[in-house]
Amino acid sequence: MAESLTATLDLPDARATEALGQQLARHLPEDTRGFMILLEGELGSGKSTLARAMLRALGHRGPVPSPTYTLVEPYTIGGRTVYHVDLYRLTDGGELPYLGWTEMDDGLMLVEWPERAPSLAARGDLIVRLRYLGTGRAAEVVAQSPRGRALLRPVMS
Repeated sequence: MAESLTATLDLPDARATEALGQQLARHLPEDTRGFMILLEGELGSGKSTLARAMLRALGHRGPVPSPTYTLVEPYTIGGRTVYHVDLYRLTDGGELPYLGWTEMDDGLMLVEWPERAPSLAARGDLIVRLRYLGTGRAAEVVAQSPRGRALLRPVMS
């Protein structure tokens, strides 16, 4: 397996988090089937903000509800399927099949709280670790796959 590529970014406010989401969306490959972005961080660290910004940058114009209670919110945007997934309410990764996890390989997966299913860590193309930094946030973005590295390189420049 090739080495991962890591970038650390300061996100002084919600607009900076949204801008990161927009950049990531802009540099996604054309074919995002099976592409997985894992969004890690404490409550309120910006995971949903980043996911919403990505969905809007991809062209979604309607509301973007948090999938905290539904667990999965599917979107079809310009012929692309995107799944916004929130695993906060899972007790362990063994519950993934009950969410229809194996059927989500046909689209891009934006997964909040992937720590609830530890097996996902090695499968993510990109991991975005959000943390508090003073009054703002910081993001450590780790690309673990060739597709993830191709996405992260232009964001770093």
